[in-house]
Amino acid sequence: QVQLVESGGGLVQPGGSLRLSCTASGFTFSRYAMSWYRQAPRKERELVAGIRFSGSTNYADSVAGRFTISRDNAKNTLYLQMNSLNPEDTAVYYCAKSTSSMTIGPIGSWGQGTQVTVSS
Repeated sequence: QVQLVESGGGLVQPGGSLRLSCTASGFTFSRYAMSWYRQAPRKERELVAGIRFSGSTNYADSVAGRFTISRDNAKNTLYLQMNSLNPEDTAVYYCAKSTSSMTIGPIGSWGQGTQVTVSS
């Protein structure tokens, strides 16, 4: 079955960087669009960034220019490089698999999430 396992979260100071990873198994990773979502306390889950099978990407306005989504199809791994982090980026970050190769949604599977906390 589909498994998505996130790693790389943690505590970082404002202005710092983190790289999240999502290791996928149970499906042909290269054929699907993938994305990162996040959910902060008392807020709804929101799309952070998505990448299609073609490699094209899109970002939420709040992270554009600071975050970079990428994929390594040979390693079945999705990444999210996060720079210039600020406290508003604090959230649980989820890896998500689309049901499509061409569109970020609808989402077919979710990872368990990894906590990112930005605080001094």
